[in-house]
Amino acid sequence: MNQNLKKSLTTVAAALVIASMVSGCSLFRKKSGDGSSGDGSNIRSETTASGSSETLDNSPINLGVTGSDSGSIEGLKTVFFPYDSSSLSETESQKLMGNIEWMKKNPNVKLTIEGHCDQRGSAEYNLALGERRANAVRQVFVANGVKGNRVTVVSFGKEKLLAQGDSDEAMAKNRRANFVPVQ
Repeated sequence: MNQNLKKSLTTVAAALVIASMVSGCSLFRKKSGDGSSGDGSNIRSETTASGSSETLDNSPINLGVTGSDSGSIEGLKTVFFPYDSSSLSETESQKLMGNIEWMKKNPNVKLTIEGHCDQRGSAEYNLALGERRANAVRQVFVANGVKGNRVTVVSFGKEKLLAQGDSDEAMAKNRRANFVPVQ
């Protein structure tokens, strides 16, 4: 194969990889139930290791690059933290348990938990706080049966604000853990 052809094929392959990354990825849903929902075209039954039967729905899931912050991933929700804290309120803990159930229903999905802060404080302090938040959430996932190798953490500190402004409401929206599914 000549050099020009090799170079062209490499360029095309790289363009395809980039295009697939930009367009987002899709995985498949796993549902518990009797398999009677929908028209059945994407549904199949599978026996689990424990001997119970689960129904798999092979319809694609839109995983979006912004994760739970987008609000478009059914069953996966961003959780929010109080000021200068890595502890969750009861309401936010319940949302987190819903995310854990989502992970259990989607066993082929891995997550990156992004820790975020509001714009107060130094960059270094907020990176450390964002990491504490993401790690606290990861610990809850693992304690509730999600394998640790399926959940990674990253802190963005105050670098990726969800809401602009100095109001208490805007800053509260930035103190969060965002969940980004990855393959």
